[in-house]
Amino acid sequence: MQIHEPSPQRDTRTQRQRDRAKLWRALNITLFSVLLLCVVYFMIQPKLNIAAWTVEPHSPHSWLGLLTAPLLHGSIEHLAANAISLLILLPLALLTYPKGTLLGLPIMWLGSGIGAWILGEPGTHHLGASGVTHGLLFLMMTIGLIRRDRPSIAAALIAFLFYGGMLLTVLPQEAGVSWQAHMGGAIGGIIAGILLRNVDPRSAPRRYSYEDEPEPDEFLGMPIERHDRND
Repeated sequence: MQIHEPSPQRDTRTQRQRDRAKLWRALNITLFSVLLLCVVYFMIQPKLNIAAWTVEPHSPHSWLGLLTAPLLHGSIEHLAANAISLLILLPLALLTYPKGTLLGLPIMWLGSGIGAWILGEPGTHHLGASGVTHGLLFLMMTIGLIRRDRPSIAAALIAFLFYGGMLLTVLPQEAGVSWQAHMGGAIGGIIAGILLRNVDPRSAPRRYSYEDEPEPDEFLGMPIERHDRND
């Protein structure tokens, strides 16, 4: 049986430029997302009756909250916690799966709100981006388990190292914390990971210039005759 592996990817200047462009794109998207949360909290949210923009479980008038609730936060500590999570998880996901992450964000975003709407207690209000951050973690872990190539495994391990505790916060633990939104976002991340696992091509193993060592004949500058002797 033959196993065909992709040809090694050389560490060229063009490839380095692409890597830098991918890094800057991931950082710009992340910083824009965090800035948007801050603008909504400090400039827009004080002028709103935020209850009308949150997810109220089982309420037929709460569908707008599926789109707006992840932008709202109940306190500066709530905002800071989600902003820090985004600053770590979002660029990691974008660097590893740029297309899959962007296509999967709507699934995780809506999954967070749907989970809160279905599983939450009537009369409560759910808000915050923590469901989306849970979705990012579960997205990377799902694709890592399915693809099992080096970048996928590395991204899943790094995400787990920083936020492995999110595996437990999808269950009821602390009063006032929307585990329902966490679970909805996590399920959205799993669904997105399964559906979008192959959207981003697998990167070929990178080959560096120092690996191109000369053959012994070339190194010595003289031909070497080899004789096979059969007894």
